[in-house]
Amino acid sequence: MGDAIVIERLSKSFGHVQALDSITVRVRPGELYGFIGRNGAGKTTTIRALLGMIRPDAGTIQVLGQPVGSHGRGPWRRVGHLVEQPAAYPELTVRQNLEIACRLHGLTNTHAVSRIIERLGLDPYASRKAHALSTGNLQRLGLARALVHAPELLILDEPTNGLDPAGVVEIRELLASLAHERGMTVFLSSHILTEVDRLATRIGIIHQGCVLEELEVDQLAALRARRLEIEARHFDDARRALITAGFAVRVDEQTLVVQDARAIEAPDAVATILVQAGTPPTRLAVEQEDLEAYFLRLTGGAI
Repeated sequence: MGDAIVIERLSKSFGHVQALDSITVRVRPGELYGFIGRNGAGKTTTIRALLGMIRPDAGTIQVLGQPVGSHGRGPWRRVGHLVEQPAAYPELTVRQNLEIACRLHGLTNTHAVSRIIERLGLDPYASRKAHALSTGNLQRLGLARALVHAPELLILDEPTNGLDPAGVVEIRELLASLAHERGMTVFLSSHILTEVDRLATRIGIIHQGCVLEELEVDQLAALRARRLEIEARHFDDARRALITAGFAVRVDEQTLVVQDARAIEAPDAVATILVQAGTPPTRLAVEQEDLEAYFLRLTGGAI
């Protein structure tokens, strides 16, 4: 079986703005691929090109083995998607919106709508018109429309927009189960890096229209910087003791940070140095930067 998504040297400009600059991305079947970048980095443009919504200036796209082209060509009955703001018929109820989605996909299974309403926690709102939904529940309806036909590939742009923290966790668990238990391929774009970090099996980082890196989760873990964090009651004495022992010490608020490999590999030896100097640590732990910190280090700025 070939890759679920193949993007080769894709470029797109809007006037003088280069939105995508010859990007190449491959997503394997059953993978949960996190596509991360700042707002304006090119995530939504990539997804719109993936779905045939815009015509690229150069490059090719294949989705589920079929080329994506103009006039709606593509395997769309096997694909679910949610791009930017969720679309719904405002005067129709949640259930009616999903019934229309089923008909558009040629589904005759009358139980599909009830199943997805239950799965997305929309039972209390099934008879409510879409225009009366909160932002979070409208987002759930958009996800339900994307999933009602049990697609092979799910393409999502910022799927947790408008959800409260409990809703974010529910959607994270839903996507994980779809990928890991049902083998669905999920392509997920987001600027909320902590959520992607908990979910994705592979990550692509896009910045200013260029894909900087594609990394397996285990590769990413190996690249993230590690450090030894130390807290002590006698802060200045502890700092002087570490410097005297030959360590480069950085101060982060009330924490001493040491990034020397010998300290990270042997924190007990550092603790011994501090105890012998009469300033035992109250906390000593090896920490690893999270995805957000790695992203900022890679791109050199705020999200």
